[in-house]
Amino acid sequence: MDHFLYRDGVLHAEDVPVADIAASVGTPFYVYSTATLLRHFKLFDDALEGMDHLVCYAMKAASNQAILKTLAQAGAGMDVVSGGEYARARAAGVPGDKIVFSGVGKTADEIRKALIGGIRQFNVESEPELEVLNRVAGEVGVIAPITIRVNPDVDAKTHAKIATGKSENKFGIPIARAREVYAMAGAMDHLEVIGIDVHIGSQLTDLTPFELAYQKVAELTVQLREDGHDIRRLDLGGGLGIPYARSNEAPPLPTDYGALIKRTVGHLGCEVEIEPGRLIAGNAGLMVSEVIYVKSGEGRDFLILDGAMNDLIRPAMYEAHHDIVPVIEPAPGTEQAPYDIVGPVCESGDTFAKQRMMPPLAAGDLVAFRSAGAYGAVMSSEYNTRPLIPEVLVNGDQYAVIRARPTFDEMINRDTIPEWL
Repeated sequence: MDHFLYRDGVLHAEDVPVADIAASVGTPFYVYSTATLLRHFKLFDDALEGMDHLVCYAMKAASNQAILKTLAQAGAGMDVVSGGEYARARAAGVPGDKIVFSGVGKTADEIRKALIGGIRQFNVESEPELEVLNRVAGEVGVIAPITIRVNPDVDAKTHAKIATGKSENKFGIPIARAREVYAMAGAMDHLEVIGIDVHIGSQLTDLTPFELAYQKVAELTVQLREDGHDIRRLDLGGGLGIPYARSNEAPPLPTDYGALIKRTVGHLGCEVEIEPGRLIAGNAGLMVSEVIYVKSGEGRDFLILDGAMNDLIRPAMYEAHHDIVPVIEPAPGTEQAPYDIVGPVCESGDTFAKQRMMPPLAAGDLVAFRSAGAYGAVMSSEYNTRPLIPEVLVNGDQYAVIRARPTFDEMINRDTIPEWL
């Protein structure tokens, strides 16, 4: 469920007409719903009621300070995968003891800053990382709390570019070698083993891969405790999918996911962490764009928008589907026709949809890309010297620009001309 609905024939973000935002900030732009963000966070938090748990928002999905602060005030922790994300989380007021540091390529500098600034745990991905973390923790004079990410070799049945739990993926330690690597970690002077981490991929629409992975984690927990490790925390990752097309079958609910967690690992007496990102932010955001031209081609018609692949790269990168709807609701029974919906970037890959059925549209009309709140703004770029587009947060009948569109002068002035020129 989201809070983007038609009222009196006009698409609204909560209580604000989307067209009013477009008139104020210009297109294209992203707009997020506070009510949807909070509703989705609460669904996960409630699903784990009765267990010692923390829901850590995977902020790589959407990392604007206003979004982070909204979720942090609701009680969320944060899952970060870079020093920059760690800095963003701290700037949003998230305490270090509610920040989990994941990722396969943590640098010594990133580790040092997190140790000094405060951290809940590091999810370690390799033996070399263990050695660097132990050395840096010794230099700082602290003990680093760690889990080790195990790769359970479970096929998440998702897109190849976002699968992370198969043996050929770059993530984690093969689960068959886990006891050996945990023994190595346990012997290091500046590390404290506190738990196990697992994450098998993103946009999962079936609970079966989760169940297979969590069963393996439960077995490993028993084995590691027998080896003398104090396994008291299980980081179970995220990855629950959302319905990008409204015609698709809905993925499992967070309540079902929570019941699965309780069934597979609830008997172990561990604190549980989960790291949802897409399901919290995805349906909480739209990208709104304006039609520049309607072009008749050879055997097909094109809707050319002012939004482009640099603003929303998911269709070009993942062949991802987004429902695209007019901001002004078509009259019932309006006849539709197929269009290729494209942007102005000089790449054939700058195509959002092919032969998508749409009502008649003209230059100046507005369209909204649904389910664009996750992996939209965070993956955008300034390709073709196109400014990063504004982000807007709505709360009831209020809205605020939470990232402004830079001017061309601001973009160009970031460049530095060498003295010999």
